[in-house]
Formats: sequence, structure tokens, C-alpha cells
Amino acid sequence: MEIKSEISNLTSNFLIKNYGIKVEKIEIQNTKKDFTGDVTVVLFPFFKLINKDEISEFGKILGSYLIKNSAHIIDFNIVAGFLNLSISDKYYLNFIDSIKDDLNFGKSKSSNETYIVEFSSPNTNKPLHLGHIRNNLLGYSISKILEANGKTVQKVQIINDRGIHICKSMVAWKQFAEGATPDSEKTKGDKFVGDYYIMFDKVHKDQMSQLIDSGMDKDVASENTEIMKAAKKELMNWEKNNKETRQIWKMMNDWVYDGFDKTYSLLGVSFDKNYYESETYLLGKNIMEEGLKKGVLYEREDSSVWINLDNEGLDEKLL
Repeated sequence: MEIKSEISNLTSNFLIKNYGIKVEKIEIQNTKKDFTGDVTVVLFPFFKLINKDEISEFGKILGSYLIKNSAHIIDFNIVAGFLNLSISDKYYLNFIDSIKDDLNFGKSKSSNETYIVEFSSPNTNKPLHLGHIRNNLLGYSISKILEANGKTVQKVQIINDRGIHICKSMVAWKQFAEGATPDSEKTKGDKFVGDYYIMFDKVHKDQMSQLIDSGMDKDVASENTEIMKAAKKELMNWEKNNKETRQIWKMMNDWVYDGFDKTYSLLGVSFDKNYYESETYLLGKNIMEEGLKKGVLYEREDSSVWINLDNEGLDEKLL
């Protein structure tokens, strides 16, 4: 019998036997961490039902009764109107032993509800970091909790596999790798690609400093380094479906996916379906064009597209 149910039954029997009181519900809770004990019986509701002269001794008598009639309760203490009970280690060991072979322990029957849990969803220009680990463990845990509650769960991620940040890694690899690969460098694929993203940033900053020293404005210099121009050109080539650009893009993304898979395996997480931005971004563009026509969205002077969500208690959001 579950320990709280046992305590509830024993307390009910005690009240009937000693006081002629029948109580429908015995309030039992986990003992607060500041006090000694495992389970607490709340005594206050009983005080109005018994003689005032007996209140001071009531908890002691009940505690002694529970110890005498339960093989699992080994000690008690009283704090105000709370009876804190200590449970034997043997009870917990026996309980664990009784369920250790039951793979379905604690799980609910299957229902018709389906949940989608989206987590991880990384960029393909660098390895997974500590924030991704937190995201993965939370997402996978939520998925397993839902499954244990009888829900059908689809674990998905939306991978950001295109854009200027991806092109930065590609350009750095083209300019500086001299044909190196994760295998040739004996490096995990996502770490290998991430190193070239870091290299891009270093070269970009060096070139930017030279332009600033020549008198160029900082913001203008940031957009006009040679390596940044090359990254923008690479992005345009990608959107034009340039064969060489697409081949390098696929090759480097595959390196990253191989590295991601190794990390997911170490974490013990998995996914039922992957969505890729490279397969959905045109749909997004079409939706934004429709939003602009209908006036739901608006465009600023720099051609960026926004939505005003003031009426929803939010602010303007860049799309």
C-alpha cells in the first residue's frame, strides 16, 4: 500500500476508535525541508472535534499509535499542529524493488491527444553549446512526461540552415581551409565548421579596422570589408541556386549534422522530424508579401519588414 494511503487509513481508524470521530479526508503532505520527517499529518482540522484538554497530547498519542501499527513509521515529532513522521529506509527500498521491473510504472493509458514539442533548432554554422544542452534536456524531458501521461508526441526541430551566417562559414572555408575536412583534421564536424565561422569574424574585424583607420565610418566599414562582400555574394549565389555554392553548402551542413548527431546521441535525445529553413523560407517570403499587400505588415526605408503588435500588448517586431 502507498504510504500516505496507509497513514490515512490508520489515522481514520484511530479517530473512530479513540474519539468516535469519522473524518472523510485526512490531510497528509510531504514534510517541509526545514523539519525532520518525510510525511506530515495536518492536525489542525481535528482540534475543533476533540476536547480542548486533550489537544496538547493528541499528536503524541496519534504518533505513538502510528508507530505501533505500521511497520514503516519509525519516529515522529510535532511542530504546532503538524505531526511529522519519519519513514524507514526499508519501505523505500522495498517499494523500488517492487517497481524496478515494471517499465510502465507511473504511465497513463494512451489517449487520442497529440502534442508537438519543438526544441534544439540550431544554426548550422557552429556546434551546439550549453544553451542548446539546456534546451534539449528540457524539450526531451517534456516529451517523455507527455508520453508517460498517455499523449502521442512528435519531437521536432526547425533547423536554421541558410542565411548570411551560414555563408560566413562557407566563405572562410573557401578562402582558408585549403581543402581541409573534419576527417583530415580529426575534428567533430560541427566544431570544424564553427572554427571557420570564428575565423570569418576575426578576419572581418581586422579588415574593418583597416577601413576605419582609412577614415571610413564604423557602420559603413562593417558592411564593406572584402570578406563580408564575399559572404553577401555567396548568399546571393545560394538564392540563385548556384551549383558550386549549393554543393559547398550541402557538404558543410552535412559535416555539421554529423557532429550534431554525435552530441544528440551523447545526450540521449532524438527527433521524429526535422524541418529546414532552406525548405520553408520562400513560403515565408510569400506570406510576408501577402501581409504587405493587406497592410498587416509594413516596410521600413531599409526594406526590412515589420509588424506592429501594440494592440496585443507587445511592440513592433522585425520579420
